[in-house]
Amino acid sequence: MAFITGLMLIDAPASALNNAGLDSAGRTENAVRTKTVRGFPCVSAQALRYWWRTTMEQREPAWRAAPIYREGKVAYTDADPIKWWDDDLFGYMRAPSKKGERAAFAGATPVSTEITRVSPLRVSTLVGLQRGVEEDFGTMARQEGDAVPHQHEFYRTVLRGALSLDLDRVGTFTYRERTGYRNLDEVRRREAQEAGLEHREEAKEYRLPREERARRVACLLRGLGVLAGGAKQSIHYTDVTPVVLLLAVVAGGNNPLSFLLGADVNGQPAVDLRAVEEFARVWHDQVLSPVYAGWVQGFQDAARERLWGKLEDLSQNGGLRGTVKGHPREVLESLVRDLEGAAHGDWLA
Repeated sequence: MAFITGLMLIDAPASALNNAGLDSAGRTENAVRTKTVRGFPCVSAQALRYWWRTTMEQREPAWRAAPIYREGKVAYTDADPIKWWDDDLFGYMRAPSKKGERAAFAGATPVSTEITRVSPLRVSTLVGLQRGVEEDFGTMARQEGDAVPHQHEFYRTVLRGALSLDLDRVGTFTYRERTGYRNLDEVRRREAQEAGLEHREEAKEYRLPREERARRVACLLRGLGVLAGGAKQSIHYTDVTPVVLLLAVVAGGNNPLSFLLGADVNGQPAVDLRAVEEFARVWHDQVLSPVYAGWVQGFQDAARERLWGKLEDLSQNGGLRGTVKGHPREVLESLVRDLEGAAHGDWLA
């Protein structure tokens, strides 16, 4: 069992990346609020997953996105993880149509029973390191008559979030009678058999070949390196690709990287060297890979050098399995190569 575990920072210099909707309780009737948690700006995990998924569809030619169907107030994907990579990596929930064969007629693969899949990819809410939002006022004045006032909120902060990818679950589809683990119904089990997937009868699961699983993970990781999305981009353009990305392959679903980066008294990113030392001392037996430390040149360069220097010292002293340093996209490519080549052990076994 192995997980790619990570910590990311996104720089939001004057942004409104995830709105909470209209608020009529403010000074005007047209007020758009940003999402916050106890005064700290945030981006929901749902929004982050949406950015990531749509980035894959738009930027990664190999990505196979599941079609989406709608019946009234219900929308669902094809829920076929054998065919569709996002159904595999992002999970799904689907029940038989109440309208009989309508879903099948529309092109969706029919289901014989309710099927659900726990997402192998897990992400946290992105939360700002600095508290507070600002208000901006504007008017619509291109029409005749009085101007129409409106207002919205934006913020200046660095957003921090965590991610985890269960490599054992990628490309592995179960048919257990348990919510989240009945990934396949009879229709999809027949498809798995016809496609020649490995059948692990005792575990009640089918598994794709290792090479196919590695391709899906590689595509997902590369997508993170070109992540795009966010609200209010027309007036608060923000590059949401991670400016800092720390990753490691860990034996379990824990995230020992969580406290390596915090905030100083001004709400700016700060490296806790004692936390880095403790991470190497306490978790060395669970970390299966080098630490992949991506950090964009020009963003908090002094903190970057402190972190890189400490990780290098710990690697040379045997506390870590090594360190890969560079731009976030460069370290993602290194992780992809190590994953595909099993340079440090077969993490997809």
